[in-house]
Amino acid sequence: MATAIEESHSEPMGYQAPDSFARFLADLKGVAREEGQPLINPKLFASALSMDIQTLASHAHVHRTTISRAQGAEKLQRFLRDALRVLGAAADINGDFHDALFWFRNEPIGAFDYKTPEQLVSEGRADDLLRYVKALQAGVVG
Repeated sequence: MATAIEESHSEPMGYQAPDSFARFLADLKGVAREEGQPLINPKLFASALSMDIQTLASHAHVHRTTISRAQGAEKLQRFLRDALRVLGAAADINGDFHDALFWFRNEPIGAFDYKTPEQLVSEGRADDLLRYVKALQAGVVG
């Protein structure tokens, strides 16, 4: 039986998100190690979030060919790093990584004009979103 890392290396779009954020990071690190670069694999990330490549490129503000030809592009990697920061915080609060993934992609937040976390990260507002999540954790908001 192949591991998630092996499957993701040969066919990233078939990757299924694991049950924990820590395991997801481990998978990302494993792929980075296999590829010999300290980069977040955008195809593995997109697959975990059931996101097509065009959508990922749009959110990262890069051309779709950047996803496969220039995975180290700073704009792309910045979006991926910011998304991971937000997903990690959400998973810490919720305790369920799959719920955090759903929240990130789908749940509009009233305090941000009903934009989803995915849209906010795309707009470069990850720090604002992290402050909001920390406030939720502290019981200040919601």
